[in-house]
Amino acid sequence: MTKSLAEMAVEVLTTADGRGKTALGRAHASAWFAARSASTSLPIGQARPPLRPARPMKPELLAPKDVPRRRPGSEAGRIALLHAVAHIELNAVDLHWDIIARFADQPMPLGFYDDWVKAADEEAKHFNLICDCLEALGSYYGALPAHAGMWRAAEDTSQDLLGRLAVVPMVLEARGLDVTPGMIEIFRKAGATQALAALEVIYAEEVSHVAYGSKWFNWLCGREGSDPKDVFHTLVRRYFHGTLKPPFNEEKRADAGLPPDFYWPLAETTE
Repeated sequence: MTKSLAEMAVEVLTTADGRGKTALGRAHASAWFAARSASTSLPIGQARPPLRPARPMKPELLAPKDVPRRRPGSEAGRIALLHAVAHIELNAVDLHWDIIARFADQPMPLGFYDDWVKAADEEAKHFNLICDCLEALGSYYGALPAHAGMWRAAEDTSQDLLGRLAVVPMVLEARGLDVTPGMIEIFRKAGATQALAALEVIYAEEVSHVAYGSKWFNWLCGREGSDPKDVFHTLVRRYFHGTLKPPFNEEKRADAGLPPDFYWPLAETTE
């Protein structure tokens, strides 16, 4: 019996091991795109995703204030930075499969699923690239504590597709566009070629993930006849805990379909 895409998504979400989760997700993505290239498609279906995805026993998850600060000037600091990136990427895998399963009851074009399956597949690749870097340095994902609050945005927006698109790709992933160039420079200065190559792949591909969020956010607003900028401001103020922090990577944000009048009015200001 053919599995639906929603059932595939829940299988990924309920797999705990990071490498196992990403291997399963990549296999499901391959099956989805094989069907699409054959001018067919797997059924979207419906399934019940868990409120929180399954996760490995390690890393220990701490409150944000309790996660040790990273000092990237040393190899230990760079390992800690890579560990944090791996944690972000694993959360991103789950976030992209979750948006498929959780909102499968909402009528969306097949292109919506194409985009998020592709994004989930790329996030799985990113997680594995960073894990490879950690292992080459004698470490592994789970060796250090990690941020416990990364799934909060998913829980807060579990009933609101527009809210999910606003907060996850258009705020959290857009933040990655702002900070990744600085990380790339840290590893370039350290001569860490494997990590540098991995981060450059991530930086190039994350633009499209933010763009998927912007595209479908604007599409939904158009279907509802509402103003995207006003809706974005309302939803970010409702669901995002804090203000947006400049400096912003305005060029890459523009490439992803995020104009400045979306995010600057939400930015923290200094008197």
